[in-house]
Amino acid sequence: MEMTTAESPTVDNGVNVEALLGAREALTEAPAGAQFTWRATSDWVNGTHTRASVKGFHGLGEEQQHHKEFTFESDHPEVFAAEDAGATPVEFVLVGLAGCLTAGVASVAQNRGIQLRKVSATIEGNMDLQGILGIDSDVRNGFEDVTVRFDIDADATPEEIEALVAQSQKRSAVFDIVTNPTQVTVEVGA
Repeated sequence: MEMTTAESPTVDNGVNVEALLGAREALTEAPAGAQFTWRATSDWVNGTHTRASVKGFHGLGEEQQHHKEFTFESDHPEVFAAEDAGATPVEFVLVGLAGCLTAGVASVAQNRGIQLRKVSATIEGNMDLQGILGIDSDVRNGFEDVTVRFDIDADATPEEIEALVAQSQKRSAVFDIVTNPTQVTVEVGA
């Protein structure tokens, strides 16, 4: 009688967990390498239209480059008497939050051996424009609240999916940026 060993299916969410865990180990031993400086440049085009780009950053103790330069158009919609040449800057914040949380879900799922079939997020931020328009100085300029709704189809129980999202939220840089005060310095060059 021949015995066979059932192999567990290979999970492939497109995340190289071994490399991430290796990086964590290496940076635990050399914490100076974990100090990163992310950069973006922005140029005014016309009206409220701005073009920003991302290419270089500093990390692992030296200058780094993305494989290509990424550009982003931002503007305001026509209802604000603008040209609507791009997403609004506050929409970019929502996009950043969605991207960071979703990447975290994929990474955590890969590490926990959970195969994902679908991960979608809808993010809404409520804002009272009376603040930024100077109508009411007691109204905050930014979001009053932000809601993230995930739709996840995976080989996992609802509890395991909730745990994926919770761990992603716990480790998300953008979630931290949005939910905690960050020291921001604005300077004008000479």
